[in-house]
Amino acid sequence: MPDGTMRDLITTDGATITAYHVEPLGQRKGGLVLVQEIFGVTDHIRELCDGFAREGYDVIAPSLYDRQHKGFEADYTQEGIAAALRLRDAHKMETSIADMQLCIDWLRAKGNEKVFMTGYCYGGSVTWVAACRCRGLTAAAGYYGRLIAEHVHEAPRCPIILHFGRTDHSIPMELVEAIKAARPHVPVHVYEAGHGFNSDRRTDYHEPSSRLARERTLALFANA
Repeated sequence: MPDGTMRDLITTDGATITAYHVEPLGQRKGGLVLVQEIFGVTDHIRELCDGFAREGYDVIAPSLYDRQHKGFEADYTQEGIAAALRLRDAHKMETSIADMQLCIDWLRAKGNEKVFMTGYCYGGSVTWVAACRCRGLTAAAGYYGRLIAEHVHEAPRCPIILHFGRTDHSIPMELVEAIKAARPHVPVHVYEAGHGFNSDRRTDYHEPSSRLARERTLALFANA
């Protein structure tokens, strides 16, 4: 099993944030920035990192809310969701993108010739914007990022695929179709599932969709 650790990162605005880092097992395939859901760097996010490390990726998952609430982790109760949304709403996208660039540069400084990104929920939106603004990304995969529609006018600098659930009440299909129309060359995969279908902690977890999305993500990375 991978052996992940929490590390401190000094950001460009002088803050200290923590990040979960796990070294790759077997042949190194590159670095991977894995971007949290609104709930923080939870045990689920850490398990996802461990899973990608078993595939050969050097993975880091920064705790984006550390400036506001150090070590924040929420559960999926209404109270947890409300607390997570308050932090997300008070968090600027520009700050997240600066932290993404920091993580990309950190992974490249470790000797990773290729650096990838994937993210979920809020992290899916961050992944899209990072693919448009950050330097040094090889490819990216974003999961059910509602804010992508607000940034679809920005053009990705690297190959990217997107994953959405057809029955996601927070991201209606009209938004997904608008993204597809605006970026016809970006593969947009739609699954017979709801929001958060990749997380086995959530009621919308859909194992076949989660497995297929992961296969597509890994294939993108392998061929980039």
